[in-house]
Amino acid sequence: MCEIFISADPASYESRTRSVRLHGVVTSIRLEQLYWVVLDEIARRDGMTVVQLIEKLYDELVAARGAVGNFTSFLRVSALRYQALVAQGRIPADLSIPIRSLDARTVLQQPAPGRQLPHWEPVSRRESAPATR
Repeated sequence: MCEIFISADPASYESRTRSVRLHGVVTSIRLEQLYWVVLDEIARRDGMTVVQLIEKLYDELVAARGAVGNFTSFLRVSALRYQALVAQGRIPADLSIPIRSLDARTVLQQPAPGRQLPHWEPVSRRESAPATR
């Protein structure tokens, strides 16, 4: 099991700090390189830089919630959520399709009847004898 994870390129989990200006205030955001890669992909889909994406996310989060708690954690969750939605087929994998062109309610709805989300069966279950009931 662990080989799937430990074989990751160490560069992907090295931390990287970027300075961004949010409403005139310079702040630093420290994330692992893999998160920056995913945020860059999200930004490029909509013709933005990562800094522009971060500013947009910050502004929309403030507008929706009124306050920002741990913004760095929010960015990590956003990157993971994006990857999960792509894996589930809720966001098209085609990078030429801007995210802004998608209807959020449709993306966030449960899959249509008859359409299942990806399911991974554990290796141990596949290798073991069929269970009897």
